[in-house]
Amino acid sequence: MNVSLSERVSEPGLHRPRYTLALLTALSAFSFMDRQILAVLTQPVKMEFNLTDLQIGLITGLGFALTFALLGVPLGRWADRHERRSLVVVCRGVGGALAALGSTASGFWMLLFSRSGGAVSDAGGNPASLSMVADLYPPAQRARAMSVFASGGSLGALMALVGGSWVAQAYGWRVALASVGCVSLLLTTLLWLTVQEPQRGAGHNPLDAQQSQSAAVRDIWRAPVTRWLIVAAACVLLAGYSFGTWNTALLVRYHGLSLSAAGWVSGAAALASMAGGLVSGALADVLTRRDPRWQMGVPMLGVAAALPAGLAYLMLPAGNLTAAVPLVVLYAFFLTWWVAPTYAALSLVVPPSQRATASAMLLLAGSIIGNGLGPILTGWLSDRLTPLAGSASLAWALALMLAMLLPALLAFARARRAYIPALAANRAPVPASTLSPTPT
Repeated sequence: MNVSLSERVSEPGLHRPRYTLALLTALSAFSFMDRQILAVLTQPVKMEFNLTDLQIGLITGLGFALTFALLGVPLGRWADRHERRSLVVVCRGVGGALAALGSTASGFWMLLFSRSGGAVSDAGGNPASLSMVADLYPPAQRARAMSVFASGGSLGALMALVGGSWVAQAYGWRVALASVGCVSLLLTTLLWLTVQEPQRGAGHNPLDAQQSQSAAVRDIWRAPVTRWLIVAAACVLLAGYSFGTWNTALLVRYHGLSLSAAGWVSGAAALASMAGGLVSGALADVLTRRDPRWQMGVPMLGVAAALPAGLAYLMLPAGNLTAAVPLVVLYAFFLTWWVAPTYAALSLVVPPSQRATASAMLLLAGSIIGNGLGPILTGWLSDRLTPLAGSASLAWALALMLAMLLPALLAFARARRAYIPALAANRAPVPASTLSPTPT
């Protein structure tokens, strides 16, 4: 009997949770590298095309956000109804192809188109991947598994800031963009050939999956815990994307570093971010055995620690790298503590037939408000503050964006109040220790 290549390499021996998680994480990393790499290439691209900070903000943020806004929830709903593996393959493949196309850009509009189209990769790839991870791991291990997948974003930022800056300095920014696209296409092919669709978890009702998109979105938004988690994520990502997009430029303009040196500093922050995300996932899995409300408590601790570290970094005088490096590393370490516990919480308080849709809604809020408004608003504030603050205008603009961590902290607190009732409503196990209040 003849066996096709895709059938042969998709045998059960290759269908392992760790392998699938690793490949999904790698695809997420290169997708985020594609999105983040223009933060490294801001100065050479700006000089070549004579762009303003506002135009850079449009390229790095708003175009991506608008595309994600159109596709995020519909593709999330598709993932709840159909095979998620195929959706990941298609969306990540399109994203890789557009990343490679961006290397041929001849001006602002071509860059805007390729950056905007790259949103397809995350709009379909991330919700489907998160839903797959939720079905690959039991609830007791889910925050840790989610932290591994979430580390793809930090790993992608690290590769963009260190590897991307090196390639751009040695061979030019066009080669850097083309390299990201080609590797993404190779990984997409590997996923298509070697990964099977996981069986959906207990409680998945195919009839529920046929619920209309508007009805699913309405149900998710009406639930207090999911609503406040979406609000909290939007606020954190408004601060996070603004900082991530402009920090390399801040190091070059304000602290006088070379592009390569700035890449190494930002790379250290990205490494700390990845470590912080992994720590938060493991910590949440341990602490929630005592009290499930730690699922919200861990993000609250991270945001509360990141805010003063980030503000202290931005208020440093120019050239004070002795304090700048440890402060930015500390900020990055704590900022990602919200990610894994939040996505794990979503997977526990919404039915399996709505998991990808809920993840898409959270990603959509972060994309529009964080990735869409954050970079462009920061660029606009920097331009407006230049007459008052001079070379420190970008630092002041970023400090104003970082202040959004305060409403994020309040939103996580509201979600924490609603978390136990939501677990009970979704028939998730609640330890007996939660019957009496345990402060976090």
